[in-house]
Amino acid sequence: MKILVINPGSTSTKVAVYNNENQLWFESIYHKADELSRFSHVSDQHDFRKETIINSLEEAGFNLEFDAVIGRGGLLKPTQGGVYLVDEKIKYDLMHSQKEHASNLAALIADEIAKECNCPAYIADPVVTDEMNDLARFTGIPEISRISIFHALNSRAVSRRYAESVGSRYEDLNLIVVHLGGGISISAHSNGRVIDVNNALDGDGPFSPERAGSIPTRQLVDLCFSSKYSYNEILKKINGHGGLYAHLGTTDVRNIVAEIKSGNTHAGNVMQAMVYNIAKTIGSMHIALRQKTDAIILTGGMAHENYVVSGISSWIDGLAPVIVIPGEDEMGALAMNALGALRGELPLQVYNPK
Repeated sequence: MKILVINPGSTSTKVAVYNNENQLWFESIYHKADELSRFSHVSDQHDFRKETIINSLEEAGFNLEFDAVIGRGGLLKPTQGGVYLVDEKIKYDLMHSQKEHASNLAALIADEIAKECNCPAYIADPVVTDEMNDLARFTGIPEISRISIFHALNSRAVSRRYAESVGSRYEDLNLIVVHLGGGISISAHSNGRVIDVNNALDGDGPFSPERAGSIPTRQLVDLCFSSKYSYNEILKKINGHGGLYAHLGTTDVRNIVAEIKSGNTHAGNVMQAMVYNIAKTIGSMHIALRQKTDAIILTGGMAHENYVVSGISSWIDGLAPVIVIPGEDEMGALAMNALGALRGELPLQVYNPK
């Protein structure tokens, strides 16, 4: 089975070709700022991104002959996780998404290329995957409900990989997956469903390299009405310039750890506070699983950093076995979802947003 994988990011488009489980080719196409600046909206980049993908495939010697094309899931309406066949409803919601992101282009481009190949186009485990228990949605303000936005693709992929490594099925395990990236998501997986997770994008859970996480409510309201900051500046404090960046002026954890080792006590306190907040959220997900957690998986870019891994582990020692699967393989995860769908091992979900 030959599979084309498409993963657009803000300044690059990652493309890969797989033959079954084996990656035959990969390229990360970097888009210069002046190339993208001529487009008023991300949606306007569609033809440009598609052309760069096709040109890269031709240069690598690949014809448009694939058994499936799969793209990264974009900012659809909340829906359950799994593999979806790209249909008109999915395309409509991506084209009319309230939030702009390059990932919204993936399914649209995948569908057009798949039509040329006469093969199916898929997406899998979009970031808006929402399988939360109803109790997890409630807040103390009826107008505000908790929202599920997290690293669904990698979180589920590493869960399946761990299950296979212990001779079990993902659907038979209770897992806590801690994705340690620019944003941090901590998800409770119960028998194949993510029943609770912090909103890793818009301000919930531990603070991260660039996001503020949960903030004391009254103090945040006071800051919003202080006349010191505009609406957009407050949003930037929550996502982009929050967390480690706000305290230390950088999101580079390796450099921060080097500073700590050189004696920077302030950097050490900030990092330990982040680790502490991560551990507290892991504890809350342990409760969500009724204290029956089979394993805690640490993944994402920061899972390469022993300072972070050992710090988290020191707080949660004895809760459940801690498994470290560093990094994230979005391309491989997408390819395996497409392969599972082609083989009939993974059922196709029906996009019926809540």
